[in-house]
Amino acid sequence: MSMTPTTSALTAAPTYTLAIAVEFLGTHYRGWQRQKEVTGVQAVLESAISKVANETIEVVAAGRTDAGVHASNMIAHFVTTAYRPTNNWLRGVNSLLPDDIALRWIQPMPEDFHARFKAIARRYRYITLNQPQRPAILKNQVTHIYEPLDLPAMQQAAAYITGTHDFSSYRAAACQSNQPVRTVSHARLFQHGAFIVFDIQADGFLHHMVRNLMGTLHAIGKHELQPHDFLEILAKKDRTIAPPTASGDGLYFINAYYPHIYQDLLPEAPLTPVWINLPE
Repeated sequence: MSMTPTTSALTAAPTYTLAIAVEFLGTHYRGWQRQKEVTGVQAVLESAISKVANETIEVVAAGRTDAGVHASNMIAHFVTTAYRPTNNWLRGVNSLLPDDIALRWIQPMPEDFHARFKAIARRYRYITLNQPQRPAILKNQVTHIYEPLDLPAMQQAAAYITGTHDFSSYRAAACQSNQPVRTVSHARLFQHGAFIVFDIQADGFLHHMVRNLMGTLHAIGKHELQPHDFLEILAKKDRTIAPPTASGDGLYFINAYYPHIYQDLLPEAPLTPVWINLPE
């Protein structure tokens, strides 16, 4: 499989497929997706890349994030007829982006690479700060819960998440997915200082799925529910019986994974939010 540029039938110019990793704080954005009346991360990124490319660019991401949700390693791609050295792309685009969005790397890829459709798994981490006092520096970057959480009970419930399930009880009412079945390869919950970290990877996620799962885990940690209640809620396939959706503040898209033919070409980067040293 060659990574040489291809010739566009319309322009007779070579085209290049470039993968990027994007880091952003989602606090001031209405999610990833480009929208007409509100600002999404996608539109801001496309504007900056288009200026460097001197042509209109569309960016396709591995996943979509909700309003207020962050990313430490969102994989995306774009196709362009503009040739630029890799460092020129990286420095040029980052110089045009606001302080809360940045490219981590950029990598030429085979022409058939697609950040969304070629992805075989996606991974999120949800960070809960569990301490009596509210945060200042980490405001909007973690979800703060002041009362002590029962971590072993939450871990017991998290173990039930792994596997293939119908997650209808944990999808948003507005979810547009054709079917609610997802396969979760891992759902780990662990403590890191004052932080409780929920690390989950699946072949795909439904709208609000991670935040809805986290809302139930928080309820179990507060003893509002018991661990076995998770299974009962899952079996009912009814969103209305599950606890409220957790805040988007603590949620991070941390990576997407691809078949080896593509994954081996992508640069490795730390998966964690940059301000916390978590195990891989």
